[in-house]
Amino acid sequence: MNNLLNIVKTINAYLSDYILIVLLIGIGVFYTIRTRFVQVRCFGAGMKEVFGKFSMNGGKHQGGMSSFQALATAIAAQVGTGNIVGACGAILIGGPGAIFWMWIIAFFGMATIYAEAVLAQQTRIVQEDGTVLGGPVYYIRTAFKGKLGKFLAGFFSVAIILALGFMGAMVQSNSIAETGSTAFGIPTWVIGLIIAALSALVFIGGTQRLASVTEKLVPVMAVLYLISGLIVIICRIQYVPETFGMIFKYAFQPNAIIGGGLGYALKTAISQGAKRGLFSNEAGMGSTPHAHAMAKVDDPHKQGIVAMIGVFIDTFVVLTMTALVVISTLYAGDGPLAAGAADGYTKANMAQLAFSSIFGNTLGNAFVAICLLFFAYSTILSWNLFGKINVTYLFGKKAVIPYSIIAIVFIFLGSCVSNDLAWELTDMFNNIMVIPNVIALFALSKIVVACVKKQKK
Repeated sequence: MNNLLNIVKTINAYLSDYILIVLLIGIGVFYTIRTRFVQVRCFGAGMKEVFGKFSMNGGKHQGGMSSFQALATAIAAQVGTGNIVGACGAILIGGPGAIFWMWIIAFFGMATIYAEAVLAQQTRIVQEDGTVLGGPVYYIRTAFKGKLGKFLAGFFSVAIILALGFMGAMVQSNSIAETGSTAFGIPTWVIGLIIAALSALVFIGGTQRLASVTEKLVPVMAVLYLISGLIVIICRIQYVPETFGMIFKYAFQPNAIIGGGLGYALKTAISQGAKRGLFSNEAGMGSTPHAHAMAKVDDPHKQGIVAMIGVFIDTFVVLTMTALVVISTLYAGDGPLAAGAADGYTKANMAQLAFSSIFGNTLGNAFVAICLLFFAYSTILSWNLFGKINVTYLFGKKAVIPYSIIAIVFIFLGSCVSNDLAWELTDMFNNIMVIPNVIALFALSKIVVACVKKQKK
């Protein structure tokens, strides 16, 4: 296990510290310029499209989903452990300044995810029975014909099946099991069995059951978490200015809190922001386009601006709430981490310790465990769907049942393995997914730009 962990860490160091930063920021800046800041110009229209038609009972749609159901499924994938455990890990390793770089990744990522959603809509296939097939494999094949397109699409499919369907499910169940065991004293393997069983119920029900669950679960879990976070911030209101000051200061001077030389510390802060930013909002990774392809809309642009709001909610609302709670309680003032990382604090328990400082140990631990259960469980459901779409692309519908069984096994195993190994394996395959997806996004920019220009006519 230790040897495997070291190998995966080495691979991730090169991917996240160099390749990932260049690709994610590069494609985000590229589409921000090409679309003339679509994430700013069309932000209001996106909010109106989402909340103007808000409904927690979108009904059934033959072969697809409503626009809000697609967004809820996408947000269910985005808002998971990355918003709690991932954000805490970024702060612990890269300092509070890592949050600034997560904001930067998310801002440019809003333009990236607009492009992903538009291309998913433009290249999707609707079969005779109404079933919708869409996602990166279809726009990759559109961008590159022949053997190259087939190879890149196959490469992406294998990576996403491993990253989200299997390894990602392990991370989510691992986080649920650890926080649940801390809060309630239940053995992690018992929690793993329960999560596996609950997941199986939705896997069997297919897309329509998933859409019905996510459109109800996502709004409830987000509101519950935000209200509780606001209570903590109100109690620590005198430290909020210092909290924001630390985020901006340590974004450019991270060595002052995490140690080492400025160059090394800055690279650590930025890479943590990029890596955890990707895991959180998934813009550029190629996961959420599977959900946006299923949306029944009359114009791809509409789903594009809806997709942008998903990244905004994920990072600028939910993840920022975690950051403010953690930094204001553990770092600001005389917080226990004011001088940097300390023994006993890990990315798995930081949020519980932060909320416990206001709510008390019992309630704080239980609250984070329950929130993480909702967040991570919804992510498992969405990620399984994304993996299932790619399993169908590679092997046909006959492979769906074996895939689902293997995924359920991985969900259980996640509750038993090392937290660090589960995260590193998921990061590695997440990083690998980005490469073919971003290459296709660059190649198909004319389609996206044409969609934006069409709105002016």
